[in-house]
Amino acid sequence: MSVPPLKLPFLDEAAARHRSRTSDEPDWLLGERLDAIRRAQELPAEANQLFTPYLDLRSARFAEIEPYAEAGVAPGAEDAALPPGASVLLHVREDAVVARVLSPEARNAGVIVETFAEALDNHAAILRPLLEGSASVPETDAFAQVARALSTLGVFIHVPDGVSLSAPIVLRWSAGTPGRGLINRTVVSLGADAHATLLEEQMDVEPERVEAAAAGAPATQCLWWGTVELHLAERATLDVAGEQNFGKATLAVVNRHATVGRAAALRWSLASVGAQLHRSRIDNLLAGRGSSVRQVEIGFGDGNQLFDLTSYTRHIGEDTTGDLLSKGVFLDTARGYIKGLIEIQQTARGTDSFLGEFSMLLTRKARSVTIPSLEIDQPDVRRASHSSSVGPIDETQIFYLMSRGVDRDTARKFIVLGFLEPVVARIPLPDAQDRLRALLEAKWPASAPIPNTTAA
Repeated sequence: MSVPPLKLPFLDEAAARHRSRTSDEPDWLLGERLDAIRRAQELPAEANQLFTPYLDLRSARFAEIEPYAEAGVAPGAEDAALPPGASVLLHVREDAVVARVLSPEARNAGVIVETFAEALDNHAAILRPLLEGSASVPETDAFAQVARALSTLGVFIHVPDGVSLSAPIVLRWSAGTPGRGLINRTVVSLGADAHATLLEEQMDVEPERVEAAAAGAPATQCLWWGTVELHLAERATLDVAGEQNFGKATLAVVNRHATVGRAAALRWSLASVGAQLHRSRIDNLLAGRGSSVRQVEIGFGDGNQLFDLTSYTRHIGEDTTGDLLSKGVFLDTARGYIKGLIEIQQTARGTDSFLGEFSMLLTRKARSVTIPSLEIDQPDVRRASHSSSVGPIDETQIFYLMSRGVDRDTARKFIVLGFLEPVVARIPLPDAQDRLRALLEAKWPASAPIPNTTAA
């Protein structure tokens, strides 16, 4: 089954050239954009034959969206307040950086938080190798190539060798203006023996207005399309936590791509509850010997939301470890496509890798598929396994809680929230943890959903 290329009204060479010109980019970066335009126009929208039946963009009305052509830093951004318990705050509201604050610890340690335009002036020797040659995003993914071609705003975060930040870096995105969209890239690099935590918050810019519009006639859609590109040098460690709560009229597309060096460790903890369409792809390249990734991702959908969660983990170095878990909960007519691939290359002796994908369906019309897969070219592995399931809540668990005096609806709610708690517990800021728990609890309907008694 073949899938045609993406058809986007704003995907053209003129748009790429305009963005490069307004940002005064060097010729080599314009060349990167033009190469990405060609790839995005030629690549199939989904290249993996296992996953092609589950690419569904019918709810996306790209023709009514005009992406921002320019972006920058707003006056007064440096005067914002730093959230308690954070080492860095970078807040992007629609097309402008409205807050950028570093703690004395981060500033004195030489942490860099700049736009691409600033970094190309100040730290080109660090940033250019990370952008040149398309290695920072998957070459065969058309969605990632769109961001590479048309990004209006680039964010560069660098933690130097040996620096250990005691508090998290907070990267906050606010979007939701009808008919507008932001296409962006975020590049994060950690030097050797560096240690950091990144909290990425994605939220609606005006939740009351957008949700009210969504309750009546179909709201004009908006777009947030971005990448997170991670580079971990040897023995670096990075914890990445993410909360996505865009409005119900938002189309959210994100590619997360990580290259993990020798003995480096990466941990993802990602939760998504918002957006009309949420398409997420995570690529982990375990390149260095002894590198590892631990990943937990959840999606909680209601109404007619669609969550498309894909994960690729490629074991390249020896003695690498992957532990990947994706979970979804779906109400009403919401749908979840959870797909994953573990690839163990010939060089990856001693690999230990697990991929688990699980969905709960709480109503009869909710749907989900889980597709874990393995591709193994090296027989000398410690473990290579996967597991998946799609179905309703286990009635024996409900019975157990009811036998302890808990009513049926409360029992179901406890089980669902407990199912998702492994991600919540990994969010680095207590306030952010509490906010995510509140978002998950708010998804629970006022009246008990009709139980789904059969798996889809």
